[in-house]
Amino acid sequence: MAVYTDITDEELSGLLADYDLGSAVTFKGIAEGIENSNFLLETERGRFILTVYEKRVRADDLPFFLGLMQHLGARGYPCPTPMADRAGQALKTLRGKPCAIVGFLTGLSARRPTAAQCRQAGEGLAWLHQAGEGFALKRPNDLGQAAWAPMFSTLKEDAERLKPGLTAVVDGDLEMLAARWPAGLAQGVIHADYFPDNVFFQSGSFCGTIDFYFACDDALAYDVAIALNAWCFEADGSFNITAARQLVAGYESRRPLSAAERAALPVLAHGAAMRFFLTRLHDWHNTPAGALVKPKDPLEYERKLAVHRASPDLVLFGSAA
Repeated sequence: MAVYTDITDEELSGLLADYDLGSAVTFKGIAEGIENSNFLLETERGRFILTVYEKRVRADDLPFFLGLMQHLGARGYPCPTPMADRAGQALKTLRGKPCAIVGFLTGLSARRPTAAQCRQAGEGLAWLHQAGEGFALKRPNDLGQAAWAPMFSTLKEDAERLKPGLTAVVDGDLEMLAARWPAGLAQGVIHADYFPDNVFFQSGSFCGTIDFYFACDDALAYDVAIALNAWCFEADGSFNITAARQLVAGYESRRPLSAAERAALPVLAHGAAMRFFLTRLHDWHNTPAGALVKPKDPLEYERKLAVHRASPDLVLFGSAA
């Protein structure tokens, strides 16, 4: 989350006039993440998040994102619920940009996840995959394996400025991933950004997931691989096998992985590290000046790439219950 677009009191009042949410009581920007402009909105009827969708998010994708949250909520999955205005519309426009108001999800993210939280996060991810079954809309993963080499072709100078010699190493990774990327794995709706800051806990228990604006259709096991990277590396760059075992065990308590999915986890995790390295590298050099946001360090995921490169079967240790 971030703030790129400032909203005046008059603009906010005009937007709220279309809803039965009452008048604004408090309204402030949220300076986290890098994708959209987000605001904490409290009205006479409760607390909400107002999101203004910025240039990276395509307007054509918004019915998928908002519809998915409605679908998951209708099936009992805890996530923010898009608010409809009096005409039944959840997607609105503010300052010429699409926007939406969604319900506020109470809870706290885990800054340093414990093994127990990793297990609950894994179970929450499997629950999400199950709740997503039957969602009618489809969205290809536009940040999937086929997009990585074209993306990196525009970032090679940035990679060299970040770390001399990195371009050749990443090119080698991309060649390997293209040759070994698995096919035929179980597909479905994935979150695609299942990081600790997007998962909430309350009273020690998993209580929901936020930020579905990378959600798409892809291999379900790829979502597990994203989570292994996000949840199971320590601050010093080491891979926490205990946390990985717990995350996968939690996932399999709801949805057991197939033998093919389990065998694919190493290359999927390597690819997931590549995806986040590339998008962070792009944002590191392209975040607008003056934005109320701090881009995330691409070197964190460069170090994870190095771990997968040196020990490609490491994540398989996380597959045992």
